[in-house]
Amino acid sequence: MTGGVQARPAGKLVDKALDYLEAGPANSTALVHEVLGIASTSSPVAERLASALLASDPRVRRRFDARWELVRQTVGSPKLTECTFAVVDVETTGSSPGKGDRIIEIAIAVLYGGAVKMAIDTLIDPERPIPSVITRVTRITQEKIRGKPCFTEIASDVVGALAGRIFVAHNLRFDWSFVSLETRRALDITLDGPRLCTVRLAKRLIPGLRSRSLDSVARYLDIAIENRHRAGGDAMATALVLQQMLNLAGERGVDTLCGLEDLQRRRNRKKRKKRAVLPTPMEEG
Repeated sequence: MTGGVQARPAGKLVDKALDYLEAGPANSTALVHEVLGIASTSSPVAERLASALLASDPRVRRRFDARWELVRQTVGSPKLTECTFAVVDVETTGSSPGKGDRIIEIAIAVLYGGAVKMAIDTLIDPERPIPSVITRVTRITQEKIRGKPCFTEIASDVVGALAGRIFVAHNLRFDWSFVSLETRRALDITLDGPRLCTVRLAKRLIPGLRSRSLDSVARYLDIAIENRHRAGGDAMATALVLQQMLNLAGERGVDTLCGLEDLQRRRNRKKRKKRAVLPTPMEEG
């Protein structure tokens, strides 16, 4: 199994890149030079070109140090210590991507080996008005997104940050639905791969917690949220929550990705009180 978000393209340049990576990990500048034959280019341009070429290929992933490497096939489920997690948070114009709501801000924090770093944190022009209720919560105004890129312009970067990594979000369905739809619209690719929800994990690993909101879970785990209701602050806090969730899972003996996925799917078994059976009028008589 590849153990990360995936969507496979095809082409001779991709095959050439895969052959080059057989020798070991490489940064974007080296890939662009060797595969595309571009002798000299700036780092941002090289990153964009390499992402456009490889980000959606499940056979390749980004390492924590941002170099590209081949994903070696593994037998069974990978160990959690071997996984790299892409923790995603989006702010949007509303709650329904299928009805026209769009992303106005996205952040992706990468967690690997106990270290967290921010891969993407940017405002996005949703190409539609931002409702006032959203502005009151996020403090994102029309003025703030003026001149910012639309999702199509950063789609390759987003896929590059997700490629080969485990997609994680607090309330997974919300963030995944927006990111996958925007990516399909921009690049005509379908994202797939393992996904984790820190809300579901909190239900399994902190069963006594009455609320599983990000505020509540972070408070319980003594994690401070900086810049709440903004993608960067929420993604970083969720990454720190995940970090502690992995430790809690380890204490239960869960040390593989498959084991963690199974854990988040379990239902809490609550003992139900037996209802007293009332006599029917016939029985009363």
